[in-house]
Amino acid sequence: MRAAVCERYGPPEVVRIAEVAKPAPRPNEVLVRVRATTVNRTDCGVRRASPFFIRLFYGLRRPRATILGNEFAGETEAIGGDVTLFAIGDRVFGFNPGFTGRHGEFGAHAEYLVMPADSSIAAMPPELAYEDAAPSTEGAHYALALVTKARIQREQDVLVYGATGAIGSAAVQLAKHLGARVTAVCATPHLDLVRGLGADRVVDYTAGDFTQDDKRYDAVLDAVGKSSFGRCRRLLKPRGRYLSTDPRPFAPYVFWMLVTPLLGGKRVIFPFPTRSQATMAHIKELIESRAFKAVVDRRYPLDQIVDAYRYVDTGQKIGGVIIIT
Repeated sequence: MRAAVCERYGPPEVVRIAEVAKPAPRPNEVLVRVRATTVNRTDCGVRRASPFFIRLFYGLRRPRATILGNEFAGETEAIGGDVTLFAIGDRVFGFNPGFTGRHGEFGAHAEYLVMPADSSIAAMPPELAYEDAAPSTEGAHYALALVTKARIQREQDVLVYGATGAIGSAAVQLAKHLGARVTAVCATPHLDLVRGLGADRVVDYTAGDFTQDDKRYDAVLDAVGKSSFGRCRRLLKPRGRYLSTDPRPFAPYVFWMLVTPLLGGKRVIFPFPTRSQATMAHIKELIESRAFKAVVDRRYPLDQIVDAYRYVDTGQKIGGVIIIT
């Protein structure tokens, strides 16, 4: 089968298209013919080993998982003998992040992928296209962690920083679904897009410092990891909560996460995500109820995946960057 292979850390050019062995499912696994996948921040971070400490998880000298890609949509081509949840020909979608498992996980940047049948995989909503299903998984997964850990409720005021990314665009929609009043922060070209996601108010960060906003919030959700509790603290109500999907610098974030609960006021929380089949079932329900729809930026064929990596590395993508396999 054809796959995008990454055998060393570095720039986009370390990725190449190659013929590799087609995986075979074990008794508890399904073999998925991947029709669409994505290149996202996780893939880029692992490819360039940034931040450096991720080498402790993904391989010190070179990546253990040589085929990246964690989001996918396709159909099951074969199933293991113990699998009862899926049948051959089922249209499925899911995500396969992390650093454990027989293949180091990942693996979606290929024509075929094996997944445990009881992992983060689910039947696709019937009317959803593969290209819309693939980017609906990882970003929504982390956005669910944000709104759940922040305990978002009806009539609360929520600010989402980075509202055009895969996580941020999902967080805007999910917070609105829960009945919150959402202020979204993005750049000038995307103001209308974010309003279309349901934001009650949109702040253009290129026109001024969003942390100087006069409004106060029950929760500030940093979906891109480019702010900090120190900068956003003044935005929070007396018992407001600050969460970031990418807590850099890590040490100050951990310090505030440990200390703020003891002070009884504004809190820093890390949104540890729960990876499960139940999460995928919830995402499917949100899509079917029209509470969530993934934003799609660009599409590339598998042969042009290096160009996709270059684009995602610019930090300018909105929503998902799709790879057609």
